[in-house]
Amino acid sequence: MSVFASLVEHLADLLQPFFGASAAAAAVVLFTALVRLLVHPLSRAAARGQKARAALQPEIAELRRKHAKSPERLQRAVLDLHTREKVSPLSGCLPSLCQVPAFFLLYHLFSSSSIGGEANPLLSHRLFAAPLGGRWADALGDGGPVGGAGLVYAALFVLVAGVALVSYRLTRRTMADRPSLPEADGQRVPGLGAITGVMPFMSFFTLVTVAVVPLAAALYVVTSTTWSVVERAVLYR
Repeated sequence: MSVFASLVEHLADLLQPFFGASAAAAAVVLFTALVRLLVHPLSRAAARGQKARAALQPEIAELRRKHAKSPERLQRAVLDLHTREKVSPLSGCLPSLCQVPAFFLLYHLFSSSSIGGEANPLLSHRLFAAPLGGRWADALGDGGPVGGAGLVYAALFVLVAGVALVSYRLTRRTMADRPSLPEADGQRVPGLGAITGVMPFMSFFTLVTVAVVPLAAALYVVTSTTWSVVERAVLYR
C-alpha cells in the first residue's frame, strides 16, 4: 500500500504543473490507462477468440444435428472442436479479471485513513471540490447535489450514462450477430435466455458503482469503462 501510495504521489507531482490541485485525480486516470495498456493484448486475444467462436457456429450447428439425441457426445464434440481450433471460451473473461486487483488496490488506498502507520496523504487530494476519498453520499451531505462536490459527481454520472448507452448499443449489436447465444456447448441452459436479455443493461450498473465507491475508485471505473467501449468499437468492428 505504501509503495503504491508513493507511486500515485509521484505521478501527481509530475502532473501538477498541468492539472494543479487535481493532479492526483489525473494520476489515477493515468494509472488506469497504464493498466489498460498492459491488459490490451489480452483484450485483442479475447476479440480474436470471439470472432473465432463465431466462425465455428456453422460447424457447431452441424454437430447439434448429428448428436441431437446424445447431449454428452455433443458436448464432448464441441469441446474437441474448440481444442482443435485453439479457441478458449474463457478468453473473454481474462481482461476483466486482470483489472480486479488494480481496482481493489485503488479502492483500499483511498478508503484507508492511514498507510504504514501514518496519516494517508492521498486523502487530502481533490478533483475540483470533491475529495478523492469521499463518496457521493458525502457530497450530498456537504452542499447537496448542486454543491461543488455534487456537481463533480453530476458530471461523472452524465459521462458514465453516455458511455453506458454506447456500450448498450454495442452489446445489442454483438448479440444480434450471434443468434446461437441461448445455447452453450450445444445444450440449452435453463435461464440463459433471461441472462442474455439482461446483459445489454449491465453497463448501466456502472452508475451504481460510481455512486458508492470512493471518488478515486470511481475515476478508475469511469476511465476503464470508457476505454473498454472504445476498445470494443475498434476490435469488434
